[in-house]
Amino acid sequence: MSSEIVKDLRTELKEKSKSEVKKSFNRFFKKEEEIKCYGLKSEEVRVISQKYYKKIKDLPKEKIFELCENLLSSGYTEETFIASSWCYKLKNSFTKSDFELFENWIDKYIDNWAKCDSFCSRNVGALIEKYPNYAKRLKEWAKSKNKWLKRASAVSLINTAKKGDFLEEIFEICDILLVEKEELVQKGYGWLLKVSSKKNEDKVFEYVLLRKDKMPRTSLRYAIENMPPDKKRLLMKK
Repeated sequence: MSSEIVKDLRTELKEKSKSEVKKSFNRFFKKEEEIKCYGLKSEEVRVISQKYYKKIKDLPKEKIFELCENLLSSGYTEETFIASSWCYKLKNSFTKSDFELFENWIDKYIDNWAKCDSFCSRNVGALIEKYPNYAKRLKEWAKSKNKWLKRASAVSLINTAKKGDFLEEIFEICDILLVEKEELVQKGYGWLLKVSSKKNEDKVFEYVLLRKDKMPRTSLRYAIENMPPDKKRLLMKK
């Protein structure tokens, strides 16, 4: 029955896809990136996700995770968004072993920043809120050869950073990524510093001040976006 649900879900995604939405979606990515998507607006994807989750919500967690992996493996960005949403609905039943599962999914199936941010900011972030010691495991991701695991090491802490938490681990991860050459990773850790500055402005300011000469300009611009003008000028000064 569950395989039929996924089949029906995919049929509906195809039927509601629009070429103009697909074209618009691709504008958010580099020209050389091959983005696999149907072409649906985010609200349409959300409605479809909720519709089909109602059909599977009473299944065991393991079975729902199997369906999530099925969706992730398709390569379609909308299916990753749905898998991310379904997975997040189970956040209260996340266990420590799910960290390795999520790591494997990211390594195998995540291939653009939208998928990375959707899945990691919610699911990996929720798991780390439940098991705070696992924040240190993200430092291993920051050292990975896989650029999406590198970006994931930063964006997985976005939601917790909004609360002012895990600042020590955030700085440690940013130190590992400090001179990263991949632009999407630069943007990822710059974004994390920007979010962290809302609750820890002075500490983030001091962190960036000591590293601004080594930090890529892309990361720097992201990190100081929410800083007051006087601090911005000082941090941008060469």
